[in-house]
Amino acid sequence: MTFNKSTLTSEQISKKIEHTNLSPFATSQNIQKLCEEAIKFDFLGVCVNPTRVKEAKKTLVNKTIVAVVGFPFGYSKYETKVLESKLAIEDGASEIDIVANMGMLLDGNFTFLEHEISGIAHTIHKMGATLKVIVETGIFTPEQIEKACRIIADCEADFVKMGTGYGPRGVVVEDVQIMHNIVGGKIGIKAAGGIATAEQAIELINAGASRIGSSKGHKIIESFFSEER
Repeated sequence: MTFNKSTLTSEQISKKIEHTNLSPFATSQNIQKLCEEAIKFDFLGVCVNPTRVKEAKKTLVNKTIVAVVGFPFGYSKYETKVLESKLAIEDGASEIDIVANMGMLLDGNFTFLEHEISGIAHTIHKMGATLKVIVETGIFTPEQIEKACRIIADCEADFVKMGTGYGPRGVVVEDVQIMHNIVGGKIGIKAAGGIATAEQAIELINAGASRIGSSKGHKIIESFFSEER
């Protein structure tokens, strides 16, 4: 099976990748390796747990450091998410990926989402950081995803993101298409969840993703140069 590389170069793909290690078992050595790979492949940056931000900052001087907040289920209280975001930014993160409260979304409590995201966006924007909001697309209907995306964009988040890696499935191109139909041209879209090849990354980018989150960023770029299948 072959895939269409389109007009994207490996460098263009690299610049969209947030190389990620959110394993609860990640060691300092694992984070160092992640950062070294980010430098080697010239990725946009890395995405790590809040306690690893300082370590990543020591190695990565001119790259983006993303910290997750309320990870992976989003059920931390609003005040906790605000404080966690502030501390991560103070430690060196320039972007925050916050998990929307899944239970509240399943309840249809979109007022809660609006309050949470607007408050956090206001807080971290004052600190000069970027906000991405994670919606675990594998557990929601297309209608719920659309409603959540509208609110997230209206609350002035900078990106909407699908997938934590702990949901029932990884990202599919339909997730990106649904989000792009609602927020395309308004805010960015980060695709994440099981992306391991250039073929997958290109398909998602072509569907509207402006960022790729993956623990296998190095494999994505390596596969770009492998024989077409």
